[in-house]
Amino acid sequence: MAAVEHKSKPGASPYKLPGRLANISPFLAMEVLEKAKQMEQAGENVIHFEVGEPAGETPASIREAALQALHSGDTCYTHSLGRLDLREEIVRYYRRLYGVEIAPEQVVVTSGSSPAMLLAFAALLDNGDEVILPDPYYACYPNFAHFVGAKPVFARLTEAEGFKLRAEKVKKLVNSHTRAVMINSPSNPTGAVLSETELADIASLGLYVISDEVYHGINYTGRDHTILEYTDRAVVINGFSKRHIMTGWRLGYAIAPPELARVMQTLQQNLFICACNFTQAAGMAALQEDAETLKARFASYNERRLYLYRALQQMGIAPEVPPEGAFYMLANVKKYAPDSLSLAFRILEEAKVAVTPGIDFGPGAEGYIRISYACTMAELQEGLLRLQKFFQAYS
Repeated sequence: MAAVEHKSKPGASPYKLPGRLANISPFLAMEVLEKAKQMEQAGENVIHFEVGEPAGETPASIREAALQALHSGDTCYTHSLGRLDLREEIVRYYRRLYGVEIAPEQVVVTSGSSPAMLLAFAALLDNGDEVILPDPYYACYPNFAHFVGAKPVFARLTEAEGFKLRAEKVKKLVNSHTRAVMINSPSNPTGAVLSETELADIASLGLYVISDEVYHGINYTGRDHTILEYTDRAVVINGFSKRHIMTGWRLGYAIAPPELARVMQTLQQNLFICACNFTQAAGMAALQEDAETLKARFASYNERRLYLYRALQQMGIAPEVPPEGAFYMLANVKKYAPDSLSLAFRILEEAKVAVTPGIDFGPGAEGYIRISYACTMAELQEGLLRLQKFFQAYS
């Protein structure tokens, strides 16, 4: 079939961003979501596969902790690093799950993991520094690099290798300007999970490693491993949105070496002051969720993962290697259209299914669409029926 073309490219900025900000692009998953919401307001029934929004409500114990904090008057500024009791809980959490020792002074609590990432990039990277990113990548990574004046350098990953970033690819890109490498395991958008050996090999390169660990706990291969098990030259980014169904609470944190944590604290004081006080109380309750509750929660994710993979195989668009973590899958739609952006909006308009175009995640994901299965099984089944009918029309 001939490539489809969307008449008006969404995401085009009505004005030119100044200087280095001109390299910052719109987040297309949100562009699709916003278009889908407009359609729903007009009476359309849309199935949402585009954003990483876990189905269900925040657990009652977490909500109750926030309410109790409000009733107790926890509405003032906190320490700029975050509440000490939450930082101490994070220390215990990393000791319990990973066997690593950190200090409360190394933890910077933020209003979501994105501010944590911004602080990390700003503290670690200077004008002209290079940071190596995987491609495909989470859409915002290169934008953070551009924002602080650094240059993103991309390591192209392949579907045949399960979209895994390996040390040998990173090593080929290192030069005198290289300051850090970014990893994301489990990965958004690919669902790839790096093994112990793969993490250790990347750590052995001697670069600073920025490790996005927000999908820890959603891992179908076994125990998660933090980069802190293999090196101290690392900044960990983590949060509560995915694992604990807290996307709208906007709570995250970074763990950094002491010298970087102090720089990040200074930036936080100027940019954000501190994270919300009573939301931090909810974070403590989240970290105390029992293992059986979490196991049951993610068992349903795995059921949907396997169902989705089988359905995509039947459509002939499944990735070669099943993803091992997170709740995303890249469907290979190259035989239908090389322009994933136009195709995604055509799917939305004709099939009433919202998916994210692969180009949102870099050139390495062009020709793919990302499907989030963080929905209910009923929504997944209905959405896949609609996708099957859509693609059958072009077979």
